[in-house]
Amino acid sequence: MPAVNLNLLPRPEIDPSVDHEIQAIVSGALVGETCNTDLAAGPWNFDERPGYGPGSSMGDVIPTGAPRQGELPLEYREASEEELDARIRAAKETLGDRLVVLGHFYQREEVVRHADYVGDSFQLANAALEHPDAEAIVFCGVHFMAETADMLSGPEQSVILPNLAAGCSMADMADIDQVEECWEQLEEVYGDMDAQDADGLVPVIPVTYMNSSAAIKGFVGRHGGIVCTSSNARTVLEWAFERGRRVLFFPDQHLGRNTAKAMGVPLERMPMWNPRQPLGGSSEEALADARVILWHGFCSVHRRFSVDQISQARAEHPGVRVIVHPECPMEVVDAADEAGSTDYIRRAIEDAAEPTTFAIGTEVNLVQRLAAQNPQHEIFCLDPVVCPCSTMYRIHPGYLAWVLERLVAGEVVNRIEVAADVAEPARVALQRMLAAKPPAGRVEKSGVPA
Repeated sequence: MPAVNLNLLPRPEIDPSVDHEIQAIVSGALVGETCNTDLAAGPWNFDERPGYGPGSSMGDVIPTGAPRQGELPLEYREASEEELDARIRAAKETLGDRLVVLGHFYQREEVVRHADYVGDSFQLANAALEHPDAEAIVFCGVHFMAETADMLSGPEQSVILPNLAAGCSMADMADIDQVEECWEQLEEVYGDMDAQDADGLVPVIPVTYMNSSAAIKGFVGRHGGIVCTSSNARTVLEWAFERGRRVLFFPDQHLGRNTAKAMGVPLERMPMWNPRQPLGGSSEEALADARVILWHGFCSVHRRFSVDQISQARAEHPGVRVIVHPECPMEVVDAADEAGSTDYIRRAIEDAAEPTTFAIGTEVNLVQRLAAQNPQHEIFCLDPVVCPCSTMYRIHPGYLAWVLERLVAGEVVNRIEVAADVAEPARVALQRMLAAKPPAGRVEKSGVPA
């Protein structure tokens, strides 16, 4: 599915702003709960501190050397929402076709309203491809997404991340040194990783989720592997099983487990690889029998959802339709009615012919936006605690106004560039993903039978 052109969407009458809700909860104007009251503060208050910022990823340990954002000029920190909105619109009008602004589904509403396209990470990378004449691509997402856009865009185009501190804790759970070490240990178990057996299969095909660094995508490209998204994970695993005896899947264990389980792979043939333990914490026997080796990574947003939340939703809303993202734990996916990508969730709601009550297990900014855009339905987030993705939340209208006004002044700031020796093999893995298309008529729903 292509990214959505926001200009074609009706303006919602319901306020979809998570920021407004958090501000009201913290001030006492609204009864509710947020996971961290610091979410009401500007993200520039946390730019100089190591960490992912307040929110769902605040407990995750950020790697040493992770990018940090320099100080945002005072005029942007002190500007009102209305002033920033006007300045962003004026800068966009001045830049015209020289600029394309991309906004991820999980971005705060105050940023998404300025995006030319909104979608998941890969949809937005494709949207960038549709604008080869744009001089600047401003990616309102997180670091790995901007890296992918840089690798798929033209060399003369600048890809800009408004806040360099907007990383991804899941992507950081598999760094290149750990993955290289894992591969070396697997070679000791399986032998020559390029040698085909009697069926023409190599021992392992590496598969990385789109939510990974450019370095990891480059590793996969060099070793005959492929990239996947949450919307095509089943097709990619089928591709990999046609070429390898087993798959090394990283960094998200839950997407790998849910997808492979739906394809009939037994749980006992999906050992976990913990990079901090010899052989990942498994035995040689378990690895020899493995079909999918799962990396010990996860999404802090989707790990918040639980079976108890689903039970409560069903008790309070008889007939509720529960849809969760396949990054949720297996027991949550099993308890839900459906599991699918962010775009699958969006389309399921939009395609519902009759007024329906939906309980959604994914990032709250998307859930509230869908509720505002589809007032004929009752739509709510499974997690009653308002807790947005902490790293997505680092992108604030102040940063967007700053990078755009610097572009108007002829200066490119916060450019994301991937080194050629990494980008070349990473593009190979991305092109393999592009070529791996689901069979005609099949709509993939990760974690439930397709």
